[in-house]
Amino acid sequence: MEEFHKKGMEEKGLRHVLAAFRYSMAGARVLFCEEAARLEVALFVIAVVLFAFTGASLWQYGVLIGLLLFVLCIEALNTALELVVDRVSPEISEFGKQTKDIASFAVFCALSIFCGFALWVILPL
Repeated sequence: MEEFHKKGMEEKGLRHVLAAFRYSMAGARVLFCEEAARLEVALFVIAVVLFAFTGASLWQYGVLIGLLLFVLCIEALNTALELVVDRVSPEISEFGKQTKDIASFAVFCALSIFCGFALWVILPL
């Protein structure tokens, strides 16, 4: 049986952590080639400006940053899933469509949480 060997897996300790960081940054570069991720960051910038006008507290900014990271995490998983589906099943199929639709719904849910919190801070009842 052939043993799977991933380049960089031979690194140990701090070198392993640095290699993992480089892989993560490469993934971030791929993610930000997607318009959706750039629009999500633009939405965050708009929310920060509106937070400033409403006098949001430090903890509210912290939650907003955490929610941005959550949205980007879900967007990254959605993008990765789309890449895999396109690679495995390049033809249009119902399975591929449903898979991508479900991942898209996950992004929608994350964005709904982000926007709901932002509106709660900006337009308090």
